[in-house]
Amino acid sequence: MPAYNEGGKIFDNLSEAWRTFKKFRFPFEIIVIDDGSQDDTKDEIKRAASVHTEIKLIENKTNLGKGFALKNGFSNASGNIIVFLDSDLEIDPTQVGNLLKAMRDNDSEIAIGSKRHRGSNIAYPFSRKILSAGYYIIIRLLFNLPVKDTQSGIKAFRRDVLDGIFPKVLCKKYAFDVEILANAVRSGYKITEVPIKIVFSRKNNMGRIKIKDILDIWIDTLAIWYRMKLLKYYDK
Repeated sequence: MPAYNEGGKIFDNLSEAWRTFKKFRFPFEIIVIDDGSQDDTKDEIKRAASVHTEIKLIENKTNLGKGFALKNGFSNASGNIIVFLDSDLEIDPTQVGNLLKAMRDNDSEIAIGSKRHRGSNIAYPFSRKILSAGYYIIIRLLFNLPVKDTQSGIKAFRRDVLDGIFPKVLCKKYAFDVEILANAVRSGYKITEVPIKIVFSRKNNMGRIKIKDILDIWIDTLAIWYRMKLLKYYDK
């Protein structure tokens, strides 16, 4: 669970995630990566960890981006199943169970939540829906991925998938998800898309996404295409 300036609600969110996973009745750990927050996020994570031993803090001294945070979190994880979950809990942690079930039922190495699944319930601003649709078209044209949503904040992987892919991943920010999934498809892994429910909680309709972030994700996405299709970097 990557976190950046979530101090106002991170303690409650981690407590809710802990209660949810405890009901699943299997061993788990919650690794929270404070990505250089400038508020009290780190202290609130420490407070949650003092209550629940399954919660572990990983600290990035500066803000390095969601992709780098998740990569750092994975390097400190011990489980055979790795789940990515946004710490703002716009996606309720109970939905992790749906992904794990989908992996089992479909014999998939990867399950991802999909905003574009016809069974999804998305309370999202129109502007975000337009961005999501546009990005899906570009991803389809560039990589021909068999998924309709690469960017949702909930994904589950078999550990060996990430063991093989992460050493080649270079993106530190939002295109990180595309780099992982494009390489997973290239390696022959099966991905199952699962319907999700999202309740948008940010005051700004664009959330934390700024114009610079949109430009960065396009540049990073084209860089992935260049490395994959022309340099054959991922085949080395």
